[in-house]
Amino acid sequence: MRKLNRAERLIQMVRTLIDRPGEQIPLGAFAEQFGAAKSSISEDLRLIKETLEADGIGLLKTHAGAAGGVQYWPTPSPAEGAQTIAELLALMSDPARIMPGGFLYMADVLTNPQWCHRIGGMLAARFLGEQPDLVLTVEVSGVPLAVMVAQTLGVPLVVARREGRPTQGSAFVSHYVTSSRRVQSMAVGLKSIPRGARVLIIDDFMKAGATARGMIDLVTELGAHVAGVGVFITTAEPERKRVEEYVPLLTLDAVDEEERTIRLRAAWMPEVKE
Repeated sequence: MRKLNRAERLIQMVRTLIDRPGEQIPLGAFAEQFGAAKSSISEDLRLIKETLEADGIGLLKTHAGAAGGVQYWPTPSPAEGAQTIAELLALMSDPARIMPGGFLYMADVLTNPQWCHRIGGMLAARFLGEQPDLVLTVEVSGVPLAVMVAQTLGVPLVVARREGRPTQGSAFVSHYVTSSRRVQSMAVGLKSIPRGARVLIIDDFMKAGATARGMIDLVTELGAHVAGVGVFITTAEPERKRVEEYVPLLTLDAVDEEERTIRLRAAWMPEVKE
């Protein structure tokens, strides 16, 4: 491999950090990759960190000592977050999204990789400081969004399924009651959520909070801890949810089928927390 100049080396380092979010990369790995002294790598990382912090683009952490290294989380800047919220409000307020029964059509956004990447980055930014060990969601619609949150944080994703699967190994099954008083089940493999793990719960839509409550109870029963609950859209009513603490990006105030109007507002703006 030809020896890179400093500009080329900086580009390659940033690319590596983006491709490996949350992973602690030893300085020696960079030094060996580029044939450079650790002191030069440290100086490169200082420059990268200053630039990222000046622009508010994600968080870069350096760890001192023989076992030290660097970690990077590519979370959005406040300006990027505000732009995403503004675009989402315009997109999700389109009357064409009103479905029979006053439901809001969301599938196109939740299956769009670009939108899931942007929304997932914002939720990851909010809970980065909680240091989650994994992300938990329930099948099916919230999975793409949860994937992006887990990718940004650099942690595993666990999907609670309606029924256990042989590939999960021994499974833990939890039951919860929906807002319509139906009993639902969710199952996760016993190996997927270690005892003592910090679990970030991600839900795409919350009305009364029954599904999120079911995931919280599941995490607790497995001896793990809830690091937070992040939601894409929540409804204003009922005001009292089954979940006491959660962070929504958008709040749906009302859907009027006769007037063909959707009232939606921002519930939170992102801020990278160390």
